[in-house]
Amino acid sequence: MTSYVEKRRRLVKNLIREGVLSSEEVIRAMLKVPRELFVPETYREYAYVDTPLPTFCGQTISAPHMCAIMCEALDLKKGLKVLEVGCGSGYHAALCAEIVSPSDKNMRCGWVLSIEIFFELCKYAVENLEKAGYSDRVYVINGDGSITPPSQIMFDRILVTAAAPRIPPDLVACLAPGGKMIVPVGDTWFQTLTLVIKDPFGQIKIKYLGGCVFVPLRGLKGRGSLANI
Repeated sequence: MTSYVEKRRRLVKNLIREGVLSSEEVIRAMLKVPRELFVPETYREYAYVDTPLPTFCGQTISAPHMCAIMCEALDLKKGLKVLEVGCGSGYHAALCAEIVSPSDKNMRCGWVLSIEIFFELCKYAVENLEKAGYSDRVYVINGDGSITPPSQIMFDRILVTAAAPRIPPDLVACLAPGGKMIVPVGDTWFQTLTLVIKDPFGQIKIKYLGGCVFVPLRGLKGRGSLANI
């Protein structure tokens, strides 16, 4: 049986060939983070197939190519503070953490705060991050990520992994000058991957990166109902 490491290398090689992966930082993170630890055991053999996979609570882990696209667009660098809305199984948070605070460095620098609205998924992500060795750089909280985070921190990068009906103004407000946020924006069945750039003077520029399909953003300012959470 082909090892997970070999499957990971093959996936990354394909994503480079397809033009999805280009930066050294994201390539290194994709090679380093073990996606198989963030996939339910039932689907583990498909961990390195480039497709979304079910997790719990009706949610999914994004396809590797989408994680790569979002990380590349955010231009993640060592030492940055990252907010993730929608931790899911924890895989994307681990990728971000591996870039902003690499495992092969003695000193921890950047970090990730990830908000997950489903308590079951929050627990699952914490367990996965612990197994994979990222619990010292990723802090997971159970809460509503569609509104202002429970922190006064301004974040260098914001990653939203669920579809919002519009660009979330509360999240734009906690994006630091010079920062970037990526968020799928649209209706239930189709969204546009949207990059929000805040310049050093606080002015906002929007770039549209193409179509995508994500689960709905839950919460008070999202689309999904809180009734079943």
